[in-house]
Amino acid sequence: MSLLGSPKEVAKKILRESMALKSNESFLVVTDYKLFPLAGEFFSAAQQITPNARLLTIDIPATHGSEPHPDVAQVMKNHDVSLLITTKSLTHTRATAAATSKGARIASMPGLTKGMLSTALSAKIKDMKKLNDALIKKLKGKNTIRIMTKKGTNITFSIKGREWTSDDGDFTKKKAKGNLPAGEIFIAPAEGTAKGIFIIDGSIGSLGKVDAPVAVLVENGLAVVLNGKKSALKFSAQLKEKLYRNIAEFGIGTNTKARLSGELLEDEKVFGTCHIALGNNKHFGGNIDVPYHVDGIIKNPTIYADGKLIMREGKLV
Repeated sequence: MSLLGSPKEVAKKILRESMALKSNESFLVVTDYKLFPLAGEFFSAAQQITPNARLLTIDIPATHGSEPHPDVAQVMKNHDVSLLITTKSLTHTRATAAATSKGARIASMPGLTKGMLSTALSAKIKDMKKLNDALIKKLKGKNTIRIMTKKGTNITFSIKGREWTSDDGDFTKKKAKGNLPAGEIFIAPAEGTAKGIFIIDGSIGSLGKVDAPVAVLVENGLAVVLNGKKSALKFSAQLKEKLYRNIAEFGIGTNTKARLSGELLEDEKVFGTCHIALGNNKHFGGNIDVPYHVDGIIKNPTIYADGKLIMREGKLV
């Protein structure tokens, strides 16, 4: 995918290349008042492709991963293609899973900014797909992941029996779902297996770039202590329920055009980073279903799979 210029031109290219929207298909944009202007560009572009396009605004929930109103979930089921351009992420929700199970193709774009049109959204699908496929091939069949960084990250967890998901921006087949901008592979660690510490030195979903590194101590698959400054205090305040602290996701960024911007949608795709999320993992292979899913970005990680070096300080081996 290459950048053409104006937001409307980029939107049209995304609808044709990533979503493969056709004239006989129905199209839906779910948005809120903050992202309405950008969502309108995609809605306008869709109207030039199909006469059956709809734009729906929702209230902004308290956290990422909160379920939309049941009426919204039903509308999502009734459309062939949906873009979720919202302030809080609807990616890991029952509503999205239910709609894709019916055959819908959905791209979630939480926290989308104009800047992403010229950075992460300009990456080519074929490049991300090639890199994702190569990484997953290396990691397939591996059981244990270990992540280390010079800043003090040292955490291990099991991925035995879990499957990797490739997010490469190709949503042309029925039931396809993921993020735009794309560019990551991710997996749900086995619950209760994570132990150690990880240092978030990039950004945190909904909080932006950290003011100082956030140290997260993990025992028996749960974050038990967070240390740092304001970012750590704000993050900790979100973890009101025990299962919000579940080590839900491990992902590796594969988008070479993405830049650390403070918006998680782009940050988790940055090549040379990895991320660990807390909370919900029900819809990508895990067992925890709570209305919360927030990622923390780790820069320049060294990653081992069953003792085999995969990445050294942010560079693939």
